[in-house]
Amino acid sequence: MINSEKIRDNFPSLDRLDKKNNQIIYLDGPGGTQVPIQVIEGVSQYYIRSNANTHGEFSTSKETDFMMDGLRERVSDLFGSEGPSTISIGQNMTTLNYSLARALSRKFKEGDEVIITELDHEANRGPWKVLEEVGVKLIEVELLETGVLDYVDFENKINDKTVMVCMGMSSNALGTLNDFIKVGKYLENKNCLFLLDAVHYAPHFSINVQELGCDFMLCSAYKFYGPHVSFLYSRPGLLESLSTDRLIVQDQAAPYIIETGTLNHAACSGVASAIDFISSIGKGASLREKLESAYQKISSHEFELAKHLYDSLKNLEKITVVGPDFSSKKRTPTVSFVHSSFSAQEVCKKLANKNICAWDGHFYALKAIQKLGLESKGGVTRLGISLYNTKQEIDRVIEVIKRI
Repeated sequence: MINSEKIRDNFPSLDRLDKKNNQIIYLDGPGGTQVPIQVIEGVSQYYIRSNANTHGEFSTSKETDFMMDGLRERVSDLFGSEGPSTISIGQNMTTLNYSLARALSRKFKEGDEVIITELDHEANRGPWKVLEEVGVKLIEVELLETGVLDYVDFENKINDKTVMVCMGMSSNALGTLNDFIKVGKYLENKNCLFLLDAVHYAPHFSINVQELGCDFMLCSAYKFYGPHVSFLYSRPGLLESLSTDRLIVQDQAAPYIIETGTLNHAACSGVASAIDFISSIGKGASLREKLESAYQKISSHEFELAKHLYDSLKNLEKITVVGPDFSSKKRTPTVSFVHSSFSAQEVCKKLANKNICAWDGHFYALKAIQKLGLESKGGVTRLGISLYNTKQEIDRVIEVIKRI
């Protein structure tokens, strides 16, 4: 069970007050969480003590090498991967995915088919349009009006021409938890790559890429209490088989072969601290065990708050909650809704006036918002629960929405 007050003590931003000494409620986590003091210190201490580029013979450079190696090891534990050589680092998920798409455009051929979904963030849709330049056909899996993918349609669209399936593990716009396990079974014994976008999933649930059987997975640390750094998991031996965009002077082996330019070492130090912070919530003999234990506590805490929010909002006359309900725990703690009298932006302005941070729009899941007929309403108002949120905060938010 999460001790909310103890957790909140780690986040300096939660102490911020407005001019009337009212606290701010942060429900903007799906767009980027607040960061704990351990992350702030991880970044600042790197600049104070170890600021240098990698692969030098002097102490601060060697310390940076050690920190970067340690980060890959931590992310490997976070993902449950085969080891640090499977973890590539980039400035954001979109950039990494574009780099991967360009590399795969040199592997795939005309007539091949790649499956994407109508529910996904554009960062896992747009990059794959690069493949159309070489004659690859993009096939879209349909989104049902319930906010869930049509898995009959999904299975029917996988055929002998399918060379890759790209899907999100959960929806950043609706909170839908996709059945990636089922899709993985569709792909058994098929010569087809499987890519998962874990950006909206990783803050809430433990991941084990070896159990998932995916070939690639992408994730962003600023969604799980760290700085803006992203990661690409690649199945061992796969990345080296691709022709990536790279300089002839850079390391030609995995995981470095897809990394371009100098990485943000200070931010990477912060990510290492973020993973250590998450692990401190759990118990276990190893970092992996601590992370698994921590995520059990985190997901349970967040689910209860999100369910309370969802159940309260769905009973309000002027509110229509969008996306699956919370009858199953297969749901991320993101609650989106539309108001019958006000646009999503207008609702967010009213919430902001009460010191409640919420997002409005399509959140780059434009296709999903269009498919559900919500674009004309300005998309949805999105409330995202994070581990530092409390029931008292959610109760206050519910009361404010009731009066809108």
